[in-house]
Amino acid sequence: MNYLEALSRRYSVKKFNHQIIPQETLHNILESGKLSASSLGLQPYKIVIVESEEMKQKLIPAFYNPSQISTCSHLIVIISKKIIEENYIRGYFNHISEVRDTPVEKLDPFRNSINQHITQKTEDEIFNWAEKQSYIVLANLMYAAAIENIDSCPMEGFRQDLIEEILNINPETEKVTVTLALGYRSEEDHFQHMKKVRKPNEKLFKFI
Repeated sequence: MNYLEALSRRYSVKKFNHQIIPQETLHNILESGKLSASSLGLQPYKIVIVESEEMKQKLIPAFYNPSQISTCSHLIVIISKKIIEENYIRGYFNHISEVRDTPVEKLDPFRNSINQHITQKTEDEIFNWAEKQSYIVLANLMYAAAIENIDSCPMEGFRQDLIEEILNINPETEKVTVTLALGYRSEEDHFQHMKKVRKPNEKLFKFI
């Protein structure tokens, strides 16, 4: 299946069939999220993968449309940072130094540039920026899932406070941005038979 066929087949599944995604396939999808483009390379987010039935059952009340959560194979929760701490930046540069076998001191110009960029932003601006990075991750996860013939449904309709409580998220430093259910579509989901509706090219694209 080429990428246009995969994206044409993709839709936001309303009900999955409970079938579990093979670990290798799930790993490939998650790697696509890991490899997502990220401003300054900071990856100001973390990705929680909910796979146990017990935890999925706990999360069901947090969603306004729970059918996806109760039937999916895995639920991905993308959590964006609200603040970028000094120790987070320090850890980032220590990791660069290790991976690229470069003395951390040689990275000081880049580090100073990042520090200047971060310190000039308010907390709201930091979170807005981090959220945008999180949606790039979401897009890559959905795309990779489609290529792997895995169905998905991105969801924003949830109770923030309840998910934070269940997943032990500190609301002072981070916030749930979006979730993504993964699995295999149920034969009972009639939405799969509907034609995909998108703007015609002349209304969507403008060549100048």
